[in-house]
Order: sequence, then C-alpha cells, then structure tokens
Amino acid sequence: TAPYRAEDPALVPIQITSKFPQTGAQFIKKITVIIDHNPTPFSASFEFTQESGKADIATRMRVNAYTYIRAIAETNDGKLHMAKAFVKASGGCSAPIGTDSEDAKARFGKMKFKFDQDKPTLGSANPVQLLISHPNITGMQMDQITRMIQPAHYVTDVNVSFDGKPVLTVKGDIALSTDPNFRFYFAPQKAGELHVDIKDNLGQQFSANQSVNP
Repeated sequence: TAPYRAEDPALVPIQITSKFPQTGAQFIKKITVIIDHNPTPFSASFEFTQESGKADIATRMRVNAYTYIRAIAETNDGKLHMAKAFVKASGGCSAPIGTDSEDAKARFGKMKFKFDQDKPTLGSANPVQLLISHPNITGMQMDQITRMIQPAHYVTDVNVSFDGKPVLTVKGDIALSTDPNFRFYFAPQKAGELHVDIKDNLGQQFSANQSVNP
C-alpha cells in the first residue's frame, strides 16, 4: 500500500504486508521494491528468515514521477508474486533535504530500535522500528547555500540479527528517504540482543545493539 497522491515526494510511506506467517514449510525469502519511473528503478530489497515471524515491512521512499511501485516477493519454493500501487508524486529524488546541517552531522550514524510495547512476546511476531540517522543524499540534490550538486551518500546495506541469527537484510539505493526507518517483525524464542550493522556507499559503517527481555 502507498498513498495515491503523496503529500511529500521525498517521504512517501510504503507498506508491504504478507498474508501468511513465516514457517518452515512456507515463508517469504525476499521482497524487492521497484519504482518504475525513478532514475534507478531498483529501490530496495528485503530478505527475511523464520526469525522474522512475518515478512512485513514499512518504510519511506522517494518518488520522482507519477509511477507504479511494485513489490515482488520470492517464496521459499522459488515462486514470484507481485503487488503494485500507483503513486502521484514528482521530484522526490532531487528535493532538498531541508534539515539543519550541523544537527544532521551531530546525529550522523546514530541508530535505535523502537518497540510498540515494553516487553515483546516470546514466540510471537513482534513489531519493531529501526531508526537510522543518515542524510541519504541521492546525488541529484542541490546544496541550498553553495548551489552545488551534493555527491551521492546513501545507505546500501542494513543487517539486523537477534542473538546472532539474521532477522532482516536490506539492500538500499537512492530511493530510501533521508533518515531511513524500517518497521518490521521479529519472533524471539528467548531473551537476547537485537544487533544492527549498516554500511553506506562511501564505505562508512555503524552498528548498534538493544537488549530484549521478553
């Protein structure tokens, strides 16, 4: 799902919802998001495991023109399934970031997990949000002071694990919004630690941890 007419083309909310839980017999391995008329149609891919509980994902993306946004899911039996939504938006990839540069530098690389409830439930798919402070510059945006095009600087890899087991792997591109955030699920079987590693296209790397006591 996505808004038919986006309020902000640089912050278009995208939500992908699976219709069945992640089990050993049937699960979604990967979801790829394609934005047809973006400068780079490949926007992101999300890899899931049985530790995810549900292969649901929500995030915000840049949309550069009126276009279809497609979610293509690959299940463990190798089959592909597609859902699509049409979005009216334009200029999202070149829209100025519009944040205070000094504040952005101070927050750069910081991350945190945000839970819907104080204590997740054992054995159930629990929603969690990952917040990342990163400008995610597309290489098409103009600095509003110098009037120069800013070099591309965006998150390319996000790896989330729980107690050493992979939960969510993200491959990103310029469509991910400034300060990317991802809402996903994980199904803890015991107390442990959520861990995230990210890397951007300039080779910078950051990590964060969050203890979880269901």
